[in-house]
Amino acid sequence: MANYSNRIYLIFLILFTFIPQSVYSQENSLDLKKADSLFQQYQYRQSFEIYRKILQNGEKYSPQMLLKMAYTQEAQGNFTATIYYLHLYYNKRPSRAVLKKMEDLAQQQHFLGYEYSDFEFLQTQLQKHYFLILQSMLMLAVALLTIMFFVYYHKKILPGNPARLLFVGYLVFIGLYINVFHFGRKGIIRQNEVAIMAAPAAGAPWLATATEGHRIEIKGERDIWYETEWNGQRAFIRKKNVLELP
Repeated sequence: MANYSNRIYLIFLILFTFIPQSVYSQENSLDLKKADSLFQQYQYRQSFEIYRKILQNGEKYSPQMLLKMAYTQEAQGNFTATIYYLHLYYNKRPSRAVLKKMEDLAQQQHFLGYEYSDFEFLQTQLQKHYFLILQSMLMLAVALLTIMFFVYYHKKILPGNPARLLFVGYLVFIGLYINVFHFGRKGIIRQNEVAIMAAPAAGAPWLATATEGHRIEIKGERDIWYETEWNGQRAFIRKKNVLELP
């Protein structure tokens, strides 16, 4: 057991060393200092509870705190929570190292839904800068429209057809970016013996019984149900059984 714990610690030590450090400001609060001290003393349960309180209260923290939370959960054999906190870290600091760690852990535990690809990594990068890209495109559209207005105001000449068509095409692209380029919602099944149903009702046909840890795509909501897909079929699962990923 000691060798296993040391092996886990070595993996996360590598992550701490080579993954870029936080760009968020970290308050040197007493709680955070206490949690870090407990973590260094291998008192993982106590440190995790303080870290979780900080996270739930929305206090400032470094992404490294999420890695420590993931490590404490893996050391205790809670692999679903491990992947969840790794995902929170990945959401703030996209990294192939963390992506591979989640994929390897999922394979070891036979969790489904963690087949990451280069395309998904690029999606994450785009998602990280989504609003900045959108803001830049809108500012450019306003600038172009302003130039066209001044040209017409001073010279009473409308821009030529090619220019107008390009501008309209640019506006259409912005509309597609807003309405089509979405990244979907995902969640992790958080409990064992979870019923997967064919419809959003307790009396609907039963499709399967799932165990915790599997990642699913959330395609919609129906009252207390999430709509998803299971083995290629449209399926529904109760919201309380899913830990939605941000």
